Amino acid sequence: MTDYRMSEAADLLGVSDDTLRRWQQHGRFETTTTGSGVTAIAGPELARLATEVAESPDHGPKGGSARNRLRGIVTKVTKDTVMAQVELSCGPYRVVSLISREAADDLGLEPGSLAWATVKSTNVSLEVSP
Repeated sequence: MTDYRMSEAADLLGVSDDTLRRWQQHGRFETTTTGSGVTAIAGPELARLATEVAESPDHGPKGGSARNRLRGIVTKVTKDTVMAQVELSCGPYRVVSLISREAADDLGLEPGSLAWATVKSTNVSLEVSP
């Protein structure tokens, strides 16, 4: 079983170390102590917490069929006459979407806007660290 240091867990959840430690103090999740005395979160417990965080009300609408939603802040919008490239920072992840310029204008997307990237795909590749 994999254990995650608090800073690693915070990074994976897209929250600050301080937020994660407050959640710990309020008993929102269980921690373990590694052999070297470091506070950690067991993989299954982190997975449970990640699910809880993802299902919280501030993670976008719940009425659609797509289940992969990433909340983020717009960092860059590049428009031409027909299309717009919109970049979001979703926690530690950068998401880039190509949409029509009309849609970008209608949504009022600009750097600093809060937006949700909704992903629906029949093919998703996964990788693990060596």
